[in-house]
Amino acid sequence: MNNIKNLSLISVMLTFFAMGFVDLVGIASNYVKADLGLTDSVANIFPSLVFFWFLIFSVPTGMLMNRIGRKKTVILSLIVTVASLLLPLAGDSFGIMLCSFSLLGIGNALMQTSLNPLVSSVIRGGNLAATLTFGQFVKAIASFLAPYIAVWGATAAIPTFGIGWRVLFPIYAIVGILATLMLASTPIEEEQQTGRASSFTDCVKLLAHPAVLLSFLGIMCHVGIDVGTNATAPKILMERLGMSLHDAAFATSLYFAFRTLGSLTGSFLLRIIGNRTFFLISVIMMGLSMVGMAFGESKTILYIAIALVGFGNSNIFPLVFSHALKSDSSHENEISGLMIMGLFGGTVFPLLMGFASDAAGQIAAVGVMAIGVIYLFTFMPKIKNEH
Repeated sequence: MNNIKNLSLISVMLTFFAMGFVDLVGIASNYVKADLGLTDSVANIFPSLVFFWFLIFSVPTGMLMNRIGRKKTVILSLIVTVASLLLPLAGDSFGIMLCSFSLLGIGNALMQTSLNPLVSSVIRGGNLAATLTFGQFVKAIASFLAPYIAVWGATAAIPTFGIGWRVLFPIYAIVGILATLMLASTPIEEEQQTGRASSFTDCVKLLAHPAVLLSFLGIMCHVGIDVGTNATAPKILMERLGMSLHDAAFATSLYFAFRTLGSLTGSFLLRIIGNRTFFLISVIMMGLSMVGMAFGESKTILYIAIALVGFGNSNIFPLVFSHALKSDSSHENEISGLMIMGLFGGTVFPLLMGFASDAAGQIAAVGVMAIGVIYLFTFMPKIKNEH
């Protein structure tokens, strides 16, 4: 039994790695912009499109899980993701890349909605928040590696077979195929769904429950701060320190490095200290980061601020997500869909930050993220202080 459980965890964690493929959208959109000579506004269609599909597919995916099961839904998400990664091998035209990024967003929406509740089927009675946090650590490794693989391909540091930076896609496609085959061959016992299948309206009605609605808004803030930091941190370095774009891009790598470190550390600390205590520590770090990014004028302060938000924000998702699932165990699939729909915050926050920065500089963009941090402070008492 333990061997089966361990095999199930390994296959699930490999799928978490595949979940991180969505973060290649940042570096890839920059290369597409350069290759096709696009403007910033046109190039920004790619990351916006990825997060748009979370709004459309998250709740229907929760309904789909009720019909075919969590594991089959995750396998479907992997197939769609692999297809998205194979498309760029045919070329890098605007149409091909648009289709690729759309499929990547759809696959990730399916995956994030179904994989997290699948974890609860695997661990059964274990620490859900800690396991989800470790999954986020594995996901963060893929996010961290993507920019480096693309750069290595662009500079021919690794064999690229004539496709340059796009070698990133087949490398991740191979991992996606392995994850699909491993998960498909791993037995996972799921809870039997009872009663009639939920409709879209039934799912949305769950937002009337305070715990679900507040968690949904928490996820929106978490993802908005995540995507917003990636977009704004380099601009802050350029505005305050006069860095070139090439040098300021280090801010993104720094953020991913500390997000990865935070996920790894959190997976262990959550087994020692209570969820609420850890949540409070994380949000305090994010609050200090907002102050540093808003008013910092030196490289040291700004780097520390970027590191703090990466470390602090890395564990917000599993804590909020597990809180939402435990609020109504009879509707886990539907609640999972609603929570993943909250990733649409990755579209809303950058849009508001863009308007704010155009009007008053990057300090105003940080102010938008600070509103999200303040909300998370108010959410903290909702988290149960369990291990």
